[in-house]
Amino acid sequence: MNDSGTDIQRQALDSWQVIRNRFGLIFLAFLLVFATAAIITYIMPRKYRGRVEMKIERMTNKVNVFNNRGDESTAPSDVVIKNEFEAITKPETLYPVVEKLDLQKRWTLPNRQAALGKLKGNLDTQSSVRSDFVVIEYYDQDPNTAVEIANAVAASYMTQRTEVESSQKRLALETIGQQIMEQEQLRDQARLKMQEAKKKAGIVGDWMSSGSNSLTPGAVVQTSEESMVVSREQALLQADLELQTLSAEMEGLSKLNGDEMMARASGLKLDNANVMGMMAKYQEAQVMREGMTQQGMGNKHPQVLALDSQVIKYKELILGEVQSHVAGLQNRLEAAKKRKESLQAYTDGAKKDLIDQGATYNDYKIAKDDVTYIEALLVKFKETYSETKAGLALVKSPATIYAKAEPESRPAKPNVAINLALGGILGLMFGLGLAFILEYMDTTVKSLDDVERFLGVPVLAVIPKDVGVLHRTSGFNPDAEAYRILRTNIEFNRGNPDANCITVTSGGAGEGKSTTLCNLATVCAQGGYSVLLIDADLRRPSMHTLFEVSNATGLTNYLTSDVRLEEVVVRTPVENLYFMPSGMLPADSAGILNSQRMSELIADVKSRFDLVLIDSPPILGVSDASVLSNVADMTMLVVQHRKLPRHMLLRVKQTVENVGGKVLGVVLNNVDIRSDSQYAYYTSYYTYYSPNNQPAASGAKPEKRRKRQAAPAIAATPTKPSNIPPGDLF
Repeated sequence: MNDSGTDIQRQALDSWQVIRNRFGLIFLAFLLVFATAAIITYIMPRKYRGRVEMKIERMTNKVNVFNNRGDESTAPSDVVIKNEFEAITKPETLYPVVEKLDLQKRWTLPNRQAALGKLKGNLDTQSSVRSDFVVIEYYDQDPNTAVEIANAVAASYMTQRTEVESSQKRLALETIGQQIMEQEQLRDQARLKMQEAKKKAGIVGDWMSSGSNSLTPGAVVQTSEESMVVSREQALLQADLELQTLSAEMEGLSKLNGDEMMARASGLKLDNANVMGMMAKYQEAQVMREGMTQQGMGNKHPQVLALDSQVIKYKELILGEVQSHVAGLQNRLEAAKKRKESLQAYTDGAKKDLIDQGATYNDYKIAKDDVTYIEALLVKFKETYSETKAGLALVKSPATIYAKAEPESRPAKPNVAINLALGGILGLMFGLGLAFILEYMDTTVKSLDDVERFLGVPVLAVIPKDVGVLHRTSGFNPDAEAYRILRTNIEFNRGNPDANCITVTSGGAGEGKSTTLCNLATVCAQGGYSVLLIDADLRRPSMHTLFEVSNATGLTNYLTSDVRLEEVVVRTPVENLYFMPSGMLPADSAGILNSQRMSELIADVKSRFDLVLIDSPPILGVSDASVLSNVADMTMLVVQHRKLPRHMLLRVKQTVENVGGKVLGVVLNNVDIRSDSQYAYYTSYYTYYSPNNQPAASGAKPEKRRKRQAAPAIAATPTKPSNIPPGDLF
C-alpha cells in the first residue's frame, strides 16, 4: 500500500511538473480555444425557440381476432415511446408541414427536399426517461416562425398517426369481412358433407350429441348399437360367472357320502323350508338317544329303538331333499351353458356389424367436428369485425398536448454561458493534452537522471536560470553557491592534482558556456586558486566583454608571433584571476590552435597556475573544440536545460572521446528552479550558513592545493596588458 501510494504521489508530482513547465503553452492554447469559442458564439445567428410538450398515448394498431392481447398491452413503455419519438422526425410527418406552411417558397429553396433538410436541421425532439412525455423544439431567427412550425409539427404528427390508425383498421375490416365470407362458404360445404355422412351411417336425428344442438370437436361418439353390444358383453360376463359358480358347487357335492351330505345340508340353499325343522328334530333325537344310552338303556330298549326309527326317518327325508337340490343344480347348470352360448353368438355378430359401420360413423363425427369448429371461428370473426368497426368510428387521440409553443422574448441559441464554458474546458483539455504530448515527444535533457543515464558521466552542478556575472556583484550572492559546488565536484572528480587544465565546451551556441566558465573562474580565484582563464573561442569570442577588456591582443597574437606571455595576459578585478583574451582572428586562421606553440602554451601555463580554464567553441560547430579537448587534461560539458536532444549530447561526448579527450562531467545550466521543483534542493540552503547576507570569506585555500609561486601584482587597469617581464610576472 505504501509503495502504491508513493507511486501515485510521484506520478502526480510529475504531472504537476509538466503543467508548470509548459504553463505558457497551456495558457496560450486555452486562450486560443476560448477566444475561438467566443468569436463563433458572437457571429452565430440568434435563434428563438418554439417548444411543444405533449404526452404520447400507447395505442396499438394491431387487430386481434383471437383475443390474444397480452403481448401488445404489456409492451414496454420506453419501446413504444422510442418508436413514436423517431416517427416525429420522419419525412412522412415533416413533408405535410413543408407543404402546409409553404416553407419552400418562404425560405426560397429550390425543392421540397431542401426545405425538409432545413426543417430537420433546426428541429430537436427530446423524450424523458421512463415517461410518455416528449418535447418538440424548433429554432428560428423569427420567434413567430419558430412557434408556428413547432405547433405545425406536433399537429402533423397527431394527424399522421390518426391516419395510420384509421387506415390499418379499415384494412383490417376488409380482411376480416373477406375471411367471414370464406368461412361461411366452408361452413356450408362442411354441413353438406355432414348430412351425407349421417345418411350413409343411417343415423336418425341428432342423437349423437345427447340432446344438444352441437357436438364438441374431438368428443367420442357412441351409437345405440355400441351400447347394446356393451350390455350383451356384460350379460355374457355374468352368465360365464354363474356357470363357473354352479360347476364348482356340483363338483363339491358329487364327492360327498350320506353322512357328509347330512352335515352339509344345513348350509345348502334348499327349496323346502321344512328341512331346517327336520334337521333340528334329527339332532334332538340323536341327543336323546345318547342320553338314554348313558342312563344304562341298551340298544334293544323300546325307547332307544323308537328314537332310532325317528333318526332314520329324518335322515331319509333330509337326504331326499338334498338329492332334489342337486338335481336342480344340474338343470340350472345346463341352462347357464345354453344361455352363454346364445349370448356369445349374438355378441360376435354385433361386433362384426359394428366394425362394418365404424367407418361411416367416423366420417360423420369428423364432418360434425368441422361444422362446429367453423361456426365457432365465424363467431370470433364477427365479434372482431363489430369491435373494429366501432373503433373506427371512435378513433382515440394519439397524443395530448400539455403546452403549446408560444413566442419567447429572448433567443435560445446560442447559449453564451454554455458555449464559453465548453470553450474553456476544451481549451484547457487541448492545452493539457498538447503539453503532455510535447513532453512525451521531448527528447531534450530534463533531469540529472537523463544526463547520467544517456551520457554515463556525473552531473557536476546545476546552475539556476538568469545567473549574472559574479565578479560584477558585491556582497552575498546565493547564485555563487552553485559554482562553489561545481568547484568542489571538479576537485574531487579530476583525481590527479596535476590535471589542472580544463576546457569547457558545449553542443551548440547560446548554452551559457562562457558565463559558466567566467563564474567558475571567479569562485575558484576567490577560493585561493591562481586561475588563468583563456578565451579560445576565436570565431565568436565573448569572454572579453564579461571583463570589459580589449580583445585586440590575445591568444592569436601569442600563437602567430613572438610576443611574450605577459603581453597577452590581463589581470582582472578578481584577486588571483588572470585572463587571456582571444585576440583578433587572422585571415589564415586554419589550424591555428592545432599547433606546437599551442601545446607549449598549455604546458607552460599549467606549471605556472593552479587552474587553467579554456573557453572552447561548440564542439559540433568547428574543429577547434576537438583540438582543445585533446591538449587539455579534461573536458567539461555545459548542457543547457531542455534545449538539445539527448542524441546530440551523446554525439558531443563521443566527439570528445574520439580525439582522446576525457569528459570530466556535465554542468546542467539555465535550470528554471521555480518551474522544475526537483532541482530546488540544490539552491534551497544557499543562504543557510550566511546570516544577515554577509559575503562568505574567500581568502582560504583548499588544503590539498598545490603550492605555486605567488603572482606579483599586475597593472590595476584591466583593459591594458601589462609590460612587466615574464620572470617577474610568474
